[in-house]
Amino acid sequence: MSSSEQAIPFSIPARHRSLQAQVRWGDHLVTVGGDAPVRVQSMTNTDTGDAIGTAIQVKELALAGSELVRITVDTPESAKAVPYIREQLDKMDIHVPLVGDFHYNGHRLLTEFPECAQALSKYRINPGNVGKGDKHDKQFAQMIEAAVKYDKAVRIGVNWGSLDQELLAKLMDQNALRVSPWDAKQVMYQALVTSALESAELAERLGLPRHQIILSCKMSGVQDLVAVYRELAKRTNHSLHLGLTEAGMGTKGTVASSVALGLLLQEGIGDTIRVSLTPQPGEARTQEVLIATEILQALGLRTFVPSVTACPGCGRTTSTTFQELAQEIDVFLRDKMPVWRKQYPGVEGLKVAVMGCIVNGPGESKHADIGISLPGNGEAPAAPVFIDGEKALTLRGDNIAKEFHDIVENYIQKKFAVSA
Repeated sequence: MSSSEQAIPFSIPARHRSLQAQVRWGDHLVTVGGDAPVRVQSMTNTDTGDAIGTAIQVKELALAGSELVRITVDTPESAKAVPYIREQLDKMDIHVPLVGDFHYNGHRLLTEFPECAQALSKYRINPGNVGKGDKHDKQFAQMIEAAVKYDKAVRIGVNWGSLDQELLAKLMDQNALRVSPWDAKQVMYQALVTSALESAELAERLGLPRHQIILSCKMSGVQDLVAVYRELAKRTNHSLHLGLTEAGMGTKGTVASSVALGLLLQEGIGDTIRVSLTPQPGEARTQEVLIATEILQALGLRTFVPSVTACPGCGRTTSTTFQELAQEIDVFLRDKMPVWRKQYPGVEGLKVAVMGCIVNGPGESKHADIGISLPGNGEAPAAPVFIDGEKALTLRGDNIAKEFHDIVENYIQKKFAVSA
């Protein structure tokens, strides 16, 4: 090795220094910011007035890995349903904190329905939708006063689709007086950040502890979001919630969210995230949670489920056996995780490899905790299995998938079982 060569460093990015908020329901506490892990959030798309349907979807999201779940509270009916939703979740042993999403009439709902205000663990307030003119500060104050009274955390969530137009107009007027005016997009960026920071300052003056305030400035463009959050991180130590609003459907929404959140998280910016994915027809709402957890796991920031390494396939692997086995194992592990997290501590760190031929198959399998190298075209009909880096056995015949499935489950039971 040349004396000028140095080891290539590897490190997880240092987090933006932020205060730590506490989001609590009963004895269940989720910390956000500070030295807490980056948290995963999601939101229901049910009618909140349908308490049973909403509780079921909250449970699904929580079991998929969502650590906070937001629900729409927009009518008296939905506000009345919130305590019942909370009650149903507690009966199902689902203690995930509920976040109330308020727009336009949140001040009335939190005041007129105190049971709703108490059943929620956190309020989301959009400064652009809390009243115009003289009503703005008064209605904002009513919501903050409820948070103080019931000891709730608050996310002040600014959104460029519902930006405070009075503030934007004022900043546009100020910009017109500059010697070198900013372009319209720069003014909008400034309006988003200013709205968040001024609203947080007002909330503090009204008695809400600074550490219980979480900020977000959501946009639907990747570069827009990155620019705004970089500026926000420079100017405040509040915990920051990341999310690309209206990310879209399918591949577009997944890629855009992954790029935007990945860039910011790699810079240490962000304490909690949501992937705002539009479900495709027939797709489960939990898909947004899976993508969020995969983003954090891909960055090495958190581990939620065992990882399954599988080759992409090529001309050597015209058989679909390895694809089917990889999918089976991945689904099997995810389905088992709600139980296994309690039964087998540390199982989320398991690494499984399902490979399709001799080129990289044995090597990748040795690097995994447990791996299988399936035969490619022209190879002997045998599948060596590697456990903890060593070849343990070879599978043959028509039941390779079932046999490997059993081997994985037995391995988990032996390695991660808690000693009595």
